[in-house]
Amino acid sequence: MSEDFRLDMGAPWLNLVATRGRHFGAQPVERLPTAEKLREWLALAELTPLAPVTDADLDRAHELRETLRPLALGAVDDLAPSAEQVRALNELLVPEPVHLAALDRLHRSAPPSAAAAFARLAHQAADWLTGPLRHDLRACPEQDCRGVFADPGGRRRWCPSPACASRGRVRALRERRRGGS
Repeated sequence: MSEDFRLDMGAPWLNLVATRGRHFGAQPVERLPTAEKLREWLALAELTPLAPVTDADLDRAHELRETLRPLALGAVDDLAPSAEQVRALNELLVPEPVHLAALDRLHRSAPPSAAAAFARLAHQAADWLTGPLRHDLRACPEQDCRGVFADPGGRRRWCPSPACASRGRVRALRERRRGGS
């Protein structure tokens, strides 16, 4: 079901990172537990590969996600990436030719495989992390979440999850009440 996925983080590569929720909490939420769920997520991201999605593809998706998370958080926190982090992303940046078609709108050809879909996500992430869009990245301040999201207006405090905003507001209210007593 699509409601299992976070599709509101601002870009497909950020939505991929959000496929593991409450990453830093005691009970992380795995939103890509099977190859079938990965295929469903790729379809929602408009990256349905022509080849079937396999368990090996699921492992590769998890690898990409866990490669992108520290790079994204590092960009938010203004930390230099390690050589190992850069090497891992470089390995995922396989060239993939772009084939466009003029139909009802401009269309890009479907990726031939899940690996090609992951390459598109890796390229998108690299573009964001190395260009001016990196300044739009924010991380949710909730310690169990730390979800990275796009905030082009610079006005969001929490990730798009209502739960994080609610917990943050309740905590702030309690702190104000303690300070006023």
